Amino acid sequence: MIPPRDVVVKPLVRGANLVPPNGRAAPPDGTGPAGRSGARTAKGGPVAKREFHIGAVLRRVRRAVAGLPKAALFELAEAGHRTVFEQVAACIISTRTRDEVTLAAAQRLFAAARTPAAAARLGVVGLDARIRGCTFHERKAAQIHEIARRALAERGGDLPCDEEVLRSLPGVGAKCANLVLAIACGQPRIGVDVHVHRVTNRWGYVRTSRPEATARALAEKLPRRYWVEINRLLVPFGKHICTGRLPRCSTCPVLEYCRQVGVEAHR
Repeated sequence: MIPPRDVVVKPLVRGANLVPPNGRAAPPDGTGPAGRSGARTAKGGPVAKREFHIGAVLRRVRRAVAGLPKAALFELAEAGHRTVFEQVAACIISTRTRDEVTLAAAQRLFAAARTPAAAARLGVVGLDARIRGCTFHERKAAQIHEIARRALAERGGDLPCDEEVLRSLPGVGAKCANLVLAIACGQPRIGVDVHVHRVTNRWGYVRTSRPEATARALAEKLPRRYWVEINRLLVPFGKHICTGRLPRCSTCPVLEYCRQVGVEAHR
């Protein structure tokens, strides 16, 4: 695919993942001789890399995404849709669907049904009419209806904060279960989607080939205080800055820390 005319594609400078020649990485707080984020040598050479420090990196990411649209499930939670059922339904809708479409579909659904009882009354056809626009909407409507039916039949009309129960529900895998437990239940959980997987591997913070392996690797090394936040931060960061194709490395606030693993060209 040919980049748009206003996009300048820059090949990755080999050796850009090296620390300065004196062998000492700059302090992790962003101060020191290497200069500010995105700093380059006077001749435009590669950025000297700092020793990776997850706290410093996430502080910069936090500032960078402050004005960007939030990940759909977190946006819905802030709007008051933070029950287990609402978060499960929203996560099912979000599968292979853009956040803006997920948000609109979930809002239409919750305007009519915020509980298993209300969703069951709508039926599959009624649910489908409200989430239409997301991918695989007919299948997702059937899954949400079955979850509502089971919640009524087996759980007294509610869903518990229990990973085993959640993962037994149709359409709910590890990512959805962890996000629901984190957002709706306040449990320290790591939700790994394509953005979290790609960005943390590109940084060189983990080295894995699949999101499931990334979740395990992050659970071993990421401080627990960042477990919930890392998805909230890296979804918008991955969508708008550290994109899958032609990431915006030249203006990235964490370029000094990023090893740019797998990056061949960037903006």
